[in-house]
Order: sequence, then structure tokens, then C-alpha cells
Amino acid sequence: MSETVVDLGTVNVPSGVLVLGMAGWIDYWRELGQPLSERARTAASSGGGHLREWLCEAVAIPADDDRPLKVRASTSPSPFDEEPTIATLEISLGRTWPEAADRSGPVRIGDLPVDRCGMVIGDAVVLDAWTGMNDEPANGLADVTFWGRYAEDAHAEFGGERIAQYGVAGPYGWLDLPLAEAAAHAAALTAWCDRLHGRGLMVSIDKHTDYHRFRRAGWHHPLRVGAIDVSGSQVLGIEWDQGDHSMRHHGEREAGQVYPVTLEADETGEMVLRWTIPPYDLNDEEDSGANV
Repeated sequence: MSETVVDLGTVNVPSGVLVLGMAGWIDYWRELGQPLSERARTAASSGGGHLREWLCEAVAIPADDDRPLKVRASTSPSPFDEEPTIATLEISLGRTWPEAADRSGPVRIGDLPVDRCGMVIGDAVVLDAWTGMNDEPANGLADVTFWGRYAEDAHAEFGGERIAQYGVAGPYGWLDLPLAEAAAHAAALTAWCDRLHGRGLMVSIDKHTDYHRFRRAGWHHPLRVGAIDVSGSQVLGIEWDQGDHSMRHHGEREAGQVYPVTLEADETGEMVLRWTIPPYDLNDEEDSGANV
């Protein structure tokens, strides 16, 4: 099967240190003592490296600080639904491979699991300000969505619009509400369901944190990639289809599901950071099962 390469966008790295990290844990680095930017700067000073503490993981590498850096991906079919999924992520670093350095093979700087909450690519200092799932939104807004057995009845009672996501109609709901209004909508929906049905309606309030904003920005991208502004710099986030994640990456590091991150020279001699996720091989699983 021929490889398909997709341009995902660009990131800005004003501090000169690029980070590829697990989106679900970016905001936890500061809770562990030393900020992400300080750890990343130390790793970058020796040419790049892998950062890991508790459940937080990332890689950091020096990068050009005065131009947007291109991000591309090659794809392979998902074993879950055969839709294209990221197989190789490649980030241009805007720097020329040293003339005296060996270009014959990749330089491994670590490995990373695929975080079920997604991955983030951005500037190390900028990501110190990242707001995660449990943080408050800077703009004071939130989205409310509802779905389930009684969603049509709830829509007839309360209104709301279909919110398209990932190529399907998606749940009902309201976007860009002030937090108090979002909470009132969610409370009314929950009380209505409890009174009439007891169960059968799921209601979610998603505050406009950076975590939610990147996921929302990727709702209409075929590879679930979203670009957002964080502290004046562009950051890219990548979400994973949960079915695909369950089949390809389930268990993450605890199950040995980690993938190499390397530093390489592209065809022009420019340095690139490459994260390689091998295509799913059903034959490997069948062979393993046969040997149990």
C-alpha cells in the first residue's frame, strides 16, 4: 500500500525548545515541582531527550525560534474502522543537520506512548500555561452537549443544535455559553431526565480549556488534528479515535505500547523529529494467540 503524507499545519517555538507530549498530562508538570519548560530546556541543551515523571511524558528538542515549523504525518488504515490514522509524525526543526554528523541512520532520543487524551506539539515555555481538563477557561465559556436514548425527547423540550463531529451528526447542544448559563442548561437537562426517566440521557459540560479547545478544533479534521493559540503561539493537538486507540495502543506504557522518537535528516538535509507508530499487524496478534 502506498504511503499517504498529510500536512497537519505549523507550530511556533519562540523559546527555541520544541515539545511533543501527552495532552492529558501537560498541565500536571507544574504540580510535580519543576515546570515543563525548565525540564525541556535541560534536555534540549544536550541535543534533546525524553522527559518522564509519574504519568507525565514528553520529548524536548532544540528548534528554530523565528519561523513556523511544519508538521506532517504519514497514515495507515486503522484496524478498528479502516480509516486513515497517523503512522509517522514528522516535525521540521528548522535547523540544518551538522555536516560532521552521521546522516546514515536515525538518532533515538526516547519513546512515547499514545495518550488516549491526545498529544500536543508546541513551545516548551508556552505549554507551561496550558490549561487542562480540570482548569478554568480564560474566556469564561463552555459547551454543553447531550446524547443517549432520550436525546430526541430532550431536544424537543429544550432545543439545541446538532453539533457535527468527526464526520457524523454528533450530539445535540449549545456552543460558547457563559459558564453560569452552561451549568443551568446542564442542570435542567439532568433534572428533567431524572424526573421522567431516571436514566438514558448523557449530559456534558466542556469548559473552554486548552485541552477542550484543541479537541474541538479537530472535530472536522480527518486525522483529528486541531490548531489553537496558546499565549500568542500556535500549538497543534492530535486526538485519537477511541476504538483505534483501544486496538492499537491500549495499555500505553504499562503494556509496553511505546513508540520510538528519533532525530533524522530529511532529503534536504534539514533536521526533523520523527515519531514512528508501526501499522497494526493482525497476523502478530493471531500468532501470539496461537502460542498461548
